[in-house]
Amino acid sequence: MNFDFISATFARFTNSRGMGRHFRRLGIDMFRSSPVTKDVPPPLAHSLTEASQSEITFLLKKLNTRLDGLTEAEADAIRAQFGPNEVEHEKPQPWWMHLWQCYKNPFNLLLTLLAFVSYYTDDMKAATVIGSMVAISTMMRFVQEARSNTAADKLKEMVSNTATVMRHDVLADIAEEAQRYFDITLHPKGAKRIELAIKKLVPGDIVQLSAGDMIPADLRLLSAKDLFISQAAMTGESLPVEKFVVQRSIEAGSPLELDNLCFMGTNVVSGSASAVVVTTGKNTYFGALAEKVTATDRTPTAFQSGVNKVSWLLIRFMLVMSPIVFMLNGFTKGDWVEAFLFALSVAVGLTPEMLPMIVTSTLAKGAVALSRKKVIVKRLDAIQNFGAMDILCTDKTGTLTQDRIFLERHTGILGEASDEVLQYAYLNSYYQTGLKNLLDVAVLDHAELQREMSIASAYRKVDEIPFDFQRRRMSVVVSEREDHHELICKGAVEEILDICTHAKRDGEIVPMSAELLAEIKETTAGLNAEGLRVVAVAAKDLPPTKEVYSLADESDLVLIGYIAFLDPPKESTEPALTALREHGITVKILTGDNELVTAKICREVGLEVKGMLLGSQVEKMSDAELSVAVDVTTVFAKLSPTHKERIVRVLHDKGHVVGFMGDGINDAPALRAADIGISVDTAVDIAKEAADIILLEKSLMVLEAGVLEGRKTFANMLKYIKMTASSNFGNVFSVLVASAFLPFLPMLPLHLLVQNLLYDVSQTSIPFDNVDKEFLEKPQRWNPTEIGRFMVFFGPISSIFDISTFALMWFVFGANSPEHQTLFQSGWFIEGLLSQTLIVHMIRTRRIPFFQSRASWPLMIMTMIIMVIGIAIPMTALSHYFKLQAMPLAYFPWLILILISYAALTQGMKGWYARKYGWQ
Repeated sequence: MNFDFISATFARFTNSRGMGRHFRRLGIDMFRSSPVTKDVPPPLAHSLTEASQSEITFLLKKLNTRLDGLTEAEADAIRAQFGPNEVEHEKPQPWWMHLWQCYKNPFNLLLTLLAFVSYYTDDMKAATVIGSMVAISTMMRFVQEARSNTAADKLKEMVSNTATVMRHDVLADIAEEAQRYFDITLHPKGAKRIELAIKKLVPGDIVQLSAGDMIPADLRLLSAKDLFISQAAMTGESLPVEKFVVQRSIEAGSPLELDNLCFMGTNVVSGSASAVVVTTGKNTYFGALAEKVTATDRTPTAFQSGVNKVSWLLIRFMLVMSPIVFMLNGFTKGDWVEAFLFALSVAVGLTPEMLPMIVTSTLAKGAVALSRKKVIVKRLDAIQNFGAMDILCTDKTGTLTQDRIFLERHTGILGEASDEVLQYAYLNSYYQTGLKNLLDVAVLDHAELQREMSIASAYRKVDEIPFDFQRRRMSVVVSEREDHHELICKGAVEEILDICTHAKRDGEIVPMSAELLAEIKETTAGLNAEGLRVVAVAAKDLPPTKEVYSLADESDLVLIGYIAFLDPPKESTEPALTALREHGITVKILTGDNELVTAKICREVGLEVKGMLLGSQVEKMSDAELSVAVDVTTVFAKLSPTHKERIVRVLHDKGHVVGFMGDGINDAPALRAADIGISVDTAVDIAKEAADIILLEKSLMVLEAGVLEGRKTFANMLKYIKMTASSNFGNVFSVLVASAFLPFLPMLPLHLLVQNLLYDVSQTSIPFDNVDKEFLEKPQRWNPTEIGRFMVFFGPISSIFDISTFALMWFVFGANSPEHQTLFQSGWFIEGLLSQTLIVHMIRTRRIPFFQSRASWPLMIMTMIIMVIGIAIPMTALSHYFKLQAMPLAYFPWLILILISYAALTQGMKGWYARKYGWQ
């Protein structure tokens, strides 16, 4: 055919008035690189009930789509009108709302109140400093959270769920017009399937569904085969519901009861279907619910609960101590306004106002560091659980093994080589449209099948009975000649044997006798013992009397033989298991595979199998019996999804922090039940949705690196909380003693606020601090009780040296009257700030600071800067502004002695405390 002639002819007729209009109506411009989209009408809005009741042809017409989908240009035009397929609560806050959220915590509100009081009492200096504290605290949190959110969004973009979408071929329209106007026959490729990010879906898109898929929008079914949907996220009903193309019941109490609609937020358990997108984003049923619950907080994690407990501990302490300080100073000094301001300053000193910013920036830094190790954090709070994990439950395939399955053998029922089994297996894998796994890929890619590709063309697919995890098998029905149909079934050996009444032996079909069954089981056990994963293949002929088949047709089959696969262990598995064990993590294998294959792989990778349980045994156990068994069992084989979830739940109830690593639809329940769900980028949608952590590489070595980073992140957050709590407690204890015996305030409210601000700024580099090796050797858990004990134990130590400073200023330097209170206050200001800063280095490690354990350079530099500023404020021209004065040089040798004594006593008490309570 002369294509140049056709192009020239098309160009001539496209420029003609009639044809130009006609092609443009189709959205086609022969002289543009892309179709014209400005005249594409948008799809009409639909209620879900209307979509359910409409005829399919009518619905497609109203949505301006077709059975083979939209074109890219049409989809772009619709997306421009309707926006991305995202629910309302997923949209980021506007900057001004985020800024308000960063400001409106109790700490800033208290500071603001104090600033107004200072302003109305004509203390402009205090008002300015306090206002600066509020601005710095708010802006630092705003900037850090903005950076954290940006980093988190970039990480999430690396792991996005997709939907299989049909795209209409524009050339099909051109071919139709060419045939009509020129009598020329063209052969366009037709509709194509593409993987499209779920957020890019638009009303009118045609999507294909199979087991493991998330429902990406509200859909109306166009075709369905044994389609079961889990609507637990929407209804709370644990059992999946079957969906049909036609609405069976006339009356439905709610849209969720409509048989031919699928809803965003649910997922496909089994079966396959095609459907048209009716509504997207906030217009979906899920989106409408989300708008109503956007203000509802999710259940706090153990980490969040721990932070809240510590915060409330400090708040309760503040509510008790501040009135005491107020009354004590009011009665002893007589100036109730000054006493009130001082009490408010003490209250501020007890509140770790930088805590939200420190926690956010530490988690964000941890998430970015993990991303460099090929670990993507979907939920920042999960980092703490990552570090606390002490049991890892994982599948065998792809974790212990290479996840590169090879078809090793195709044998008859007694182990003899058989090409016939290979042909049947090939037809089954070729024609199935549901959940294609690695075994199907291995069959289709098998080198010997290159010459078998013509087999499929000789057959016509009649129907399919999709795979599910209850049957553990799937069937296709094909027809080579129209005089009969062939049902070909492949699956787990036990499940196939249950539906076979005959077997093919030496070319003859014989009954399945007890003796033959024993030989078959011995043959498959031998293959399993070699580390091969065995899949049985069976078939039967059927009369061509129907086109739709069901589970009932999987009966009276003839066993043809087996296909055996090899998935060799990874070289990195053994050292990774050793590293996890050294870091206090016990690995347990939860697999649906055969126990013999699993045991052999475990031996090859050096994983000691202390005990083994099968799914059938787990099923018979009570929770109490299983609770005992899980501690002494390493391998759980032949498990169903329910078994996996139950084992994870029992381990969690025993007090373990359980991680579960999985990538299949059968892993989703266990991923949700685990303290930390771990999946991989190649996992099915529902598994990625349920996971907290996504690995870009399915490897235990990557996981081990992630665990260590999680522990570093947790350690640095804990440092800040322990330092701040103990330091603030000690300061208030010192204030109480001074208030009781001094005729003047030990420090002005302004001094307390400036000291508190400088100390908080010094802590901003903690997320970048180093962590001692011993802290990484075992799982770390959040323990609010330990933090309270730590605060009460180490806080008063600083008070000993504060009181020593009081005595120094009173007796040595004569600051013992209201006329000399500025000298007294300046002396305690310097000592208090330097001792607070010094305690950062003392408490950050169990070891001897500066010698056995050094802080990171950012923390060293920041604390040094704050110490210099603390000395410079009273010793320079700034002193008058802050109502301080320069200290005599004789003060500084005493200061050095006090700080060295403080460090020595703290180091000695650390040893005693660690021996008695341990050091977290």
